[in-house]
Amino acid sequence: MNSDDPRQDQIADFLALQSTAIAELAESLRVLVKRAVPTAIERLRPGWRLIGYDVPLKGTRTTYFAWVLPEVGHVHVGWQTGTLMDDPEHMLRGAHLKLKKVRYLTFQPGDRVPTKVVLDFTRDAVRIAAMSPGERHVIASLREQPGGPR
Repeated sequence: MNSDDPRQDQIADFLALQSTAIAELAESLRVLVKRAVPTAIERLRPGWRLIGYDVPLKGTRTTYFAWVLPEVGHVHVGWQTGTLMDDPEHMLRGAHLKLKKVRYLTFQPGDRVPTKVVLDFTRDAVRIAAMSPGERHVIASLREQPGGPR
């Protein structure tokens, strides 16, 4: 691929290493993340073998908030502050692996990707990522209380 953005070339090369079905699924999830947060900065994180997303904050600061992770049989879309996100239907995965902060959804080729769900989770992740550490601590404390929000 020959674009004006070398980051997009890196992502295209990375996805070209995947099966067609996995690459297409990853691409559809990329589109949703970018649709939810048009200001997101997308780049390949080769050490983690994923496409990561940062959101600009005040000044020149950014914060990492989401990713698309293609694997052999499926693709994950995940959020760095997932344990703090609203998940009333208990759709997010990761608790069973005892992941301390992140949560994700997993899709296989042929699955119907619930557009609104991915958009809503992604927007919620950005909302939380933009909070101060103190604000995130309060949310975490509330979630740990019996009967607290989940």
